[in-house]
Amino acid sequence: MKITVNDCLSLESFSPSILAAGKRNIGNRVRSVSVMDAANVETAIKNNGVREQIVLTSFYGMTGKEKLQCEVVKGLAKEGVSALVIFHVEKGLTGADSEVIETAEQVGLPLIVIPKNNKAEYSDAIEQIMDKLLYGDNFKNSLINNTIYHLLNFEKHKTFQAALREAAVSNDFQVVLLSKDFNPILSIETRQKTTIADAIRMGKERDVEKAGIYTFIDVNGVLTYWGPITINKEKYFLFIVDNEDNYSAGEITKLAEIIELAMGMWKYTPERDVRAELIKALIRGNKSLAYSLKDEMEIKADNILSVFYAKGIENNQGNGVISEFEKKENIEVLRITEGEETYGMILKNGEKPEDEETTQKSSCLVLFDKLKEGSKTVRIFHATGVDGIEGAGDAFRLISETWTFVESVFPYKRVFTKYELALVSNCINLQVQGGYLKKNYMDLLEPFRKEMGENKAKQLLETLETFVLDAGMNSGKTSEFMGIHTNTVQYRLKRINEVLGAEITGNRVIPGLTMALALKRLDRVVK
Repeated sequence: MKITVNDCLSLESFSPSILAAGKRNIGNRVRSVSVMDAANVETAIKNNGVREQIVLTSFYGMTGKEKLQCEVVKGLAKEGVSALVIFHVEKGLTGADSEVIETAEQVGLPLIVIPKNNKAEYSDAIEQIMDKLLYGDNFKNSLINNTIYHLLNFEKHKTFQAALREAAVSNDFQVVLLSKDFNPILSIETRQKTTIADAIRMGKERDVEKAGIYTFIDVNGVLTYWGPITINKEKYFLFIVDNEDNYSAGEITKLAEIIELAMGMWKYTPERDVRAELIKALIRGNKSLAYSLKDEMEIKADNILSVFYAKGIENNQGNGVISEFEKKENIEVLRITEGEETYGMILKNGEKPEDEETTQKSSCLVLFDKLKEGSKTVRIFHATGVDGIEGAGDAFRLISETWTFVESVFPYKRVFTKYELALVSNCINLQVQGGYLKKNYMDLLEPFRKEMGENKAKQLLETLETFVLDAGMNSGKTSEFMGIHTNTVQYRLKRINEVLGAEITGNRVIPGLTMALALKRLDRVVK
C-alpha cells in the first residue's frame, strides 16, 4: 500500500509535531527514510537528495546558518524529497527560522518540526516509518490472503502457472522468473507498458544478482521488485511488477516468499534455459544439439555476429556498456556467467542489408573495446564474423584452445580477435609437432645468433618482437613499450634489416617472421 507524509504524521514518534510548511503536498509518497547531518549544501543534497525519501535532521552541522539551511531546503525539494523533519527544536515553531519555513512553503516541501518536549529520537522515527513502509495497515488482509487463495486452489487449477496467472490478474501484479543467467523462463504479463528485455537490461545495470533482498527498480515508469529465489536447489531470479503502485516493499517481499513456497507445493519445475543451453552446446562442440536449440529459439544461424569469452566484465560497468550497446545497435547479447568468466553470443535482430550488417560487425569491435575500459584486468577473446552454427562452434573451440597462450604471445593486448587466436593456434600445432616445420620458422631468426654476440642479439630480437607483435610495426609505439628513444628504435630496425638481409616490413617477409617471433614467445611458456 502507499505510505504518504500524512500517514507518517500519525505515528507515535511524530506526536507532538508541527507541520510548519508544505501542507499542500502532505500526500507525497514515502518510500524510504534517511538522516541528514551535513555541514555543507553539496554533501547534504548528494547524500539525502533521493526522490520520495523522508529526511530527518537537526541541522546540527549548519546551526545558525539559515541561508545554508534554505539552500538545502531548495535542493531537497528539487530532487523530489517527500518531506524534511527537523528534530528537537527548543521553542516549538519559533525555533525554526522563519526564513527556512518560508522557503519550504515556496518550494512546496512539507517541513515538519519536532519540538523539544517530544522525546522521540531518530531511531524511533526510522523504526516506525520502516514498519509502516514494510507492513502497512492492510498487509495481511488483501494481497497475501488473496494470492494464497488462488495459488493453493488445487481443485480449480491444473498447473502452477495457471494459478499464478489468476493471482496476478486478481491482484494487479506481474511476475517474471529468470534463470541465473538472466534469461526469462516463465512470464505472467497482465500489461504491456515496457518489454521484459528492457527490464532485464536495467536489472543487470543495477547489479541485482548481488543483492540479497528485493531491489526496487523503476523501468520506464513500471515499478519492479527484484530478488533471488531457490528452486530445486538451483538459483533463479524473480521480478514482480506492481501495476498500480498499490503495495509496499514489505508486501512485495512477502508475496515473493509465498510464490516461492507455492512452487514447492505444486512441485513446479522451471523450463530449461534454452539460451544458456545453446551457448553450452556450442562450447562443448555439440553442433547437432545446437542446431536443435537454435530452431527451438526460432533464431536464424545467419544472425550470429560474434561469439566471445571474457574475464572481468560482470560488473555494473560491463552491464551498463552491454545494455547501451543492445539498445543503440538493436542487437542482443546472450551470455552465461560462472564467477568472473563469461561466455556469450551476439545476435542481430531481424534482416539487415549487407552494408548495415558489416556496420553491426564493426560495432561489435567497438563494444569489446568499451568493455575493456572498465578495468585493466579485463580480457576478451572473440571471433566476430562467424558462419552460422558451424562457425560459432569452431570459434568457441579456437578460443578454448588458445586463450591460455595468446596472452603470452601478445602481453600488451586485452582484446584478442580471431586473427591473433588463429596465429597462436598454428603456433601451438607447430610446437606440438616439432620437427622440420617448426625448425623452418625458427631458422629465420638464426642470423642474430650467428652474426653477433649474445647480448646484442638479445637486444635486437626484443626490439623486433615488440615492433612486430606488440606495436603493429609502429616505431613510435615500440619506443613507448620499450622505454627508449625513437631514434634508437630506428637504428636497431636498420641493423635488423642488415642482419636478416631483408626489409622486415615487406609483404613476403612479415608472415614468416611473425610466426617465428610468436613461436619464440610461446617457447618460453611451454618450456
